Amino acid sequence: MRLPHILLAVAVAAVWGVNFVAIKLGLRDLPPFLFTSLRFMLASLPVLALGMRAGPPIPWRYVVGIGVPLGAVQFPLLFLGMDVGMPAGLASLVLQSQAFFTALFAVFALGDRPGPRQIAGMLLAFAGIGLIATEMPTGDSLLGLLLTLAAAASWGLANIVMKKAKAPDLFRMMAWVSLIPPLPLLALSFLAEGPDRIAHAFANLTWVGIGALVYIAAGATLFGFAAWGFLMRHYPASLVAPFSLLVPLFGMSSSALLLGETFTALKLAGGLLVFCGLALSVLKLPALARAKA
Repeated sequence: MRLPHILLAVAVAAVWGVNFVAIKLGLRDLPPFLFTSLRFMLASLPVLALGMRAGPPIPWRYVVGIGVPLGAVQFPLLFLGMDVGMPAGLASLVLQSQAFFTALFAVFALGDRPGPRQIAGMLLAFAGIGLIATEMPTGDSLLGLLLTLAAAASWGLANIVMKKAKAPDLFRMMAWVSLIPPLPLLALSFLAEGPDRIAHAFANLTWVGIGALVYIAAGATLFGFAAWGFLMRHYPASLVAPFSLLVPLFGMSSSALLLGETFTALKLAGGLLVFCGLALSVLKLPALARAKA
């Protein structure tokens, strides 16, 4: 990879990692369903600039098929999980289990068969998540972990639809996909969070909350997916995918620096197992590559 593209891949991982800190900060001002709805409202604004007449770069069935699991399910579950007690740093790590859910769903949807290395990586990572779960107190924190895992599974479903869609332009695709979640999530916010809480959130919205909202919509959603799509179009997935391993590193370090989150020895051990499982599944080991050659 060319140096500018390596730096771009690292920048995307950094933006996605710090995104979890932004979510945690934004949740101080906005309830989770309202927050998610506003995030996708902002992310869909480029559709107006691009022009509605041009239409999405993929068929509408794929726009809806991605928008529902990714926008209307994954992010509300993640935001709710973090709102009820899931730490930002651990959320950035646990959410990466979407790679394993994607592999599992691909068996049924695409006929893919994970190899021994991928299966070993899955077992190692989920053992790590189990270790983390033993450190989460029963109640909101454990519920937050389960909601984050459910969000990862929903992201896995969206990945399958994205793979089938084969979008030529991920920026345009994400802008159009972002049209799907806002109204259902706004209705859910009124039902679950109530008009009074919504009015209070808007009345007491701070610049930190506004900044977090803009960062998540413009940075993590539009820039992140557009840049990642650019890299995936120009390089093999085996070169680009390993950079996703940097996301939890940026997420955990930024949450420790900016939010003061601490990690016990058991949580760090569980995190290390998850990271090793991800690395085993994603990285192409030179020795294995030579053996196959």
